Amino acid sequence: MTTTVGMLAAAAAAIVGAAAGWLARKQLSAKTASSLENKLEAKIAAAKEKVAQLREEGLREARQKAEEVEKDLDRRRDKLTELEQRVADREDTVAVSLQELSQKTDMLKSREEELSGDKAKLEALKQDEEQKLAEISGLTREQAEARALQLAEERTRENIVRRVRKLEKEGEQQLEEKARNIMAVVIQRYAASHVSESAASYVHVEDEKMIGRVIGREGRNVQHLERLTGCEIVVDDTPNTILVSGFSPIRRQVAKTALEKLLHDGRIHPGRIEEVVEEAKKKINDDVKEAGEAVVYDLGIVDLPEALVQLLGRLKYRTSYRQNILRHTWEAAHIATMLAQELGADVMIAKKATLLHDIGKALDHEVEGDHIEIGEKIMRKFGIDERIIEAAAAHHDDPPYATLEAYIVQVSDAISAARPGARRDTAENYVKRMEDLENIASAYPGVEKAYAIYAGREVRVFVRPQEVDDLKAIQMAQDIAKQIEAELQYPGEVKVNVIRETRANARAR
Repeated sequence: MTTTVGMLAAAAAAIVGAAAGWLARKQLSAKTASSLENKLEAKIAAAKEKVAQLREEGLREARQKAEEVEKDLDRRRDKLTELEQRVADREDTVAVSLQELSQKTDMLKSREEELSGDKAKLEALKQDEEQKLAEISGLTREQAEARALQLAEERTRENIVRRVRKLEKEGEQQLEEKARNIMAVVIQRYAASHVSESAASYVHVEDEKMIGRVIGREGRNVQHLERLTGCEIVVDDTPNTILVSGFSPIRRQVAKTALEKLLHDGRIHPGRIEEVVEEAKKKINDDVKEAGEAVVYDLGIVDLPEALVQLLGRLKYRTSYRQNILRHTWEAAHIATMLAQELGADVMIAKKATLLHDIGKALDHEVEGDHIEIGEKIMRKFGIDERIIEAAAAHHDDPPYATLEAYIVQVSDAISAARPGARRDTAENYVKRMEDLENIASAYPGVEKAYAIYAGREVRVFVRPQEVDDLKAIQMAQDIAKQIEAELQYPGEVKVNVIRETRANARAR
């Protein structure tokens, strides 16, 4: 019984405890739910406040952007209004100009009609005057022209005689001097064993005793040096100076370089001479190669064959009218580049053609032909473009040319050669001027022979009397003089003397 009561009491206590726990948990859940609900309401309120704030900022930014757009539209409206005003003003100006142009056109037409009428009146007056002159003089128009030509012939003949006498007095001394110059140029061009001043180099010797060592016993050293270099060594003309003479500038430079090294070294004998000459040749070849490479690199040309670049470098030791040819071609190529760019021509063709236009001068005089023919053969040998060859070969011919690049090559060559200080006028220019004078006179029909005399101040033309009469001779002299004025450049004046000589022969038997 007691056990049963205890068990019931324990069960009742457990039930009471469980009920108490349930009530406690229920109270705690209600508090938690209330707390969460309060937090949620706070967050919702904060979110609503944030949304309101964002909505206010968005509306404010939208209003600002709208105001900016409106201001931009106002500015554009102002500009458009200004442009419309300008267009209207321009239209007014154009209208006024058109009106003025129309008025000027009407004035010009009126003036043209007046001039046409005046011209007709002048023609009528001219005919009346000619008729009156014919009636007064008793000569027809043809007879009057013949008489005027006769008077002109008489005056021209007197002028010819007077000037010829004057030139005959002044010309003998100058003619002899020019003849010596011509002979000097011919000898220089022939380039035999003798030399002129322009084909010589000089080596200074500080110690005069070294000259004897250069000569060697019985002249064996200097003779050996001459055989190896192909130049003449002159050691007894000027104190402390050795003259190296030779037609080829490269061989002359080799001899000069070898001599300078021998003098500096002091050991001079045939074996040493051979070593030094070989070193000098190698140095010259290196210099030639470097000169050619420097030029093509500076011009931006990268596709030329190496052998052609080497040949181009040989122009460093060539001169024309005292102008270095390599420097001349480099300068002319730059000029051609700028001209081609301005004229819309092919820049690379013009540049290469100008660079190679004097390549024929790189070879020695033993090769037959002028430098243009030699240059064409060289360029074709290395497979250069025919357009480049054609343009380069035209630099000494007369227009018209086949391409614009050919004109550019000739102009660039002329600019580089004719600029102040580029060249020095020599006897070659004088001979060319004399030849041009004779060629112009010889081209006329009926001319037997023509001579340029008195340093080019007179051209004496001999005609065949059976083909040219006296009047034709006078007319020929005037035509030759006009052609010389139009085609040649010369100092002073050039007298044209046409001579018609008739000879009568008879034999007594």
